[in-house]
Amino acid sequence: MAPIEKDSLTMRISTVISAIAFGVLVSGAAYAANYGLDAAAPAAPSAAAPATPSAADIAAKKAKSDECYKQADLKGLHKDERKKFHRQCVEGK
Repeated sequence: MAPIEKDSLTMRISTVISAIAFGVLVSGAAYAANYGLDAAAPAAPSAAAPATPSAADIAAKKAKSDECYKQADLKGLHKDERKKFHRQCVEGK
């Protein structure tokens, strides 16, 4: 086997590195296309995304929760029964 010239070896290494880089680029684009991702446009927030609750909403929920805990105390509920009662009470069931 004949010795490889320095320029030829550099060219082969450069070609292999370019081929690998191209493969990574193509596979990334294929992955994005396969999963419906568009790299150029970021995802828009969903219209169904909940709005940030106002301070009044938070206060109302806390008051309801506190009232449910007081009712659980009056009934003498503990542990799992208390959690179940609180969840149902807050949901209004």
